[in-house]
Amino acid sequence: MIKFSALLLLIITIGHIGSVAQQVPYFSEDPIFLAGDNGYACFRIPAIIKSPNGDILAFCEGRQHSCSDDGKIDIVMKRSTDNGQTWTPLEVVASNGNYLAGNPGPVLDTMDPDYPHGRIFLTYIKDNGYHEWRAIRKGKGVREVMVTTSSDNGFTWSAPTNITAQVHRPHEPAINPDYTFAEDWRWYAITPGHCLQLTQGKYAGRLVFPANHSIEPHESTTSSMVFYTDDHGKTWRVGTDLKPTTNEATAVELANGNLMINTRNWNPGNNEPLFRTVGISNDGGQTWQEVYQDEELPESGCQAAILRYSTTAESDKSRILFSNPATHRGRHTMTVRLSYDEGETWPISKLIRSGGAAYSDMVVQDDGKVGLLYELNGPRRGIYYARFNLEWLTDEKDYLPD
Repeated sequence: MIKFSALLLLIITIGHIGSVAQQVPYFSEDPIFLAGDNGYACFRIPAIIKSPNGDILAFCEGRQHSCSDDGKIDIVMKRSTDNGQTWTPLEVVASNGNYLAGNPGPVLDTMDPDYPHGRIFLTYIKDNGYHEWRAIRKGKGVREVMVTTSSDNGFTWSAPTNITAQVHRPHEPAINPDYTFAEDWRWYAITPGHCLQLTQGKYAGRLVFPANHSIEPHESTTSSMVFYTDDHGKTWRVGTDLKPTTNEATAVELANGNLMINTRNWNPGNNEPLFRTVGISNDGGQTWQEVYQDEELPESGCQAAILRYSTTAESDKSRILFSNPATHRGRHTMTVRLSYDEGETWPISKLIRSGGAAYSDMVVQDDGKVGLLYELNGPRRGIYYARFNLEWLTDEKDYLPD
């Protein structure tokens, strides 16, 4: 009887063929950054990664006076050492005095021989003074691109480096003699959300940072693109534009080594239902061989997140996760989807929150659960962290289609 019980337990533990170990469906959710905490009127723009030691690092913008995109904004962070159950007190990791430091774009570099234990890059935008976003679009002020790094799991950070002249194309010589680009990009933003490192083929090791910029002279028109480094931050380059009306991009490496970018499709005045715009690159983001709208992914004019589900215990099953407000109008109905065919279809869809919700980012924890860091609107406005396993996400039907 003892031997039979042990065998039964082994079968239950193995779970579905080709899947990670089956578990009881699990979901939990907690507020991480609440409006009013630590002297900040508002928290927005989440980004999340796992550090080399397994800690979860949750970043966002701490907006001091209001939820406005302008004014004094810091990049703040909290850490979890127990797979999202508890979080350390808030700390500021990037500041710009009384001006803006925002759009956190973190990524872990695991392939630099000079840092065998890994190094975290955090890119962000810095306003060179106080310039309301409409003024920047008209050519007043520059949104500069900064990068800081940590080689100790995010406990300390290097002095920030200005990489604007390598990844941006502003024409503001009065501000900086290096800013003399004929393209005259005015608006500029990074992702927001986690960035990624390519792991396969010719471009293995490349750090890729989705971004977008305005297309002059149309001040409200933007295009997504990526900037990247092939030498672990020593030098930086910019890829070609994806297409007009796209911005706030997120990206994932496909199983064949191609890069898939998934972008907000921003088209004011267009009353037709919009969908997410997707681009495929076979050269690590330098150029785009295919651009299309994914009609399974409704667009509400909001940022989204895409992430490959991968764990050390994983089989060869392909899983890509996607999160956004799944609606054509407004910011609500936060939903997570799952693809088994490299983002071609999304057969799994799970509602996280039916009420007001906006920007989001995701991470895979050391325990195999998915962590969703997302903006929640309403009386307890802030940034929340939801944790769930594949059994909950798929209603215990995690599978590979025939």
